[in-house]
Amino acid sequence: MLLQGKVAIITGAASERGIGRATANTFARHGARVVILDLDESAARDAAAALGEGHLGLAANVADEAQVKAAVAKVIEQYGRIDVLINNAGITQPIKTLDIRPGDYDKVLDVSLRGTLLMSQAVIPIMRTQAAGSIVCMSSVSAQRGGGIFGGPHYSAAKAGVLGLGKAMAREFGADNIRVNSITPGLIHTDITGGLMQDERRHAIIESIPLGRLGAAQDVANAALFLASDLSSYLTGITLDVNGGMLIH
Repeated sequence: MLLQGKVAIITGAASERGIGRATANTFARHGARVVILDLDESAARDAAAALGEGHLGLAANVADEAQVKAAVAKVIEQYGRIDVLINNAGITQPIKTLDIRPGDYDKVLDVSLRGTLLMSQAVIPIMRTQAAGSIVCMSSVSAQRGGGIFGGPHYSAAKAGVLGLGKAMAREFGADNIRVNSITPGLIHTDITGGLMQDERRHAIIESIPLGRLGAAQDVANAALFLASDLSSYLTGITLDVNGGMLIH
């Protein structure tokens, strides 16, 4: 088991068919004690309970500094350490540049970008004390190709910001043996994307992917497992594409 004895926080992981939940399941199978952070406390607790004994579900808005600090304090009280942080929480809006209102911008940037910063700020001092830690930031192919299929330009901007933030933190904290890497999923079949695609559109998208299929949440979870574990002990500041080849260039 690749994460035996490690404590891993995963944000936005309560949704049953999302990337965060698949990552939580995978980490638990590999021996980690998993902490699921989500806006919905009951959903977070239910998701943690579904993993088995020894896991924790907490409510926190990752864009709220006080809530983030309180949640991390509870994790330390429960387990005494934090080895892995998966910055997975994020939201998207399928709107165009001229339709983006200030409230839309704040909502998307706060969760994806501010949330990644606040969560990282909360756990890095603990990882520094341990002289070890792995942070994985969830970006998107949208950040690399200038827009996705569903996300608006502000979503692309937020996810591009995540890439830059991850690289900067990797450079700053490498000497503390804290690794920071990012994943850029392509089109992953989840509850959100599945409900937005008609059959014709789905087939057209699949034809543009060299591997000939949409991604599964488990594909991203496997990549997160690699970056969280010692298998990637000499990797920091990288961007790991999980997109079936759709961004070959």
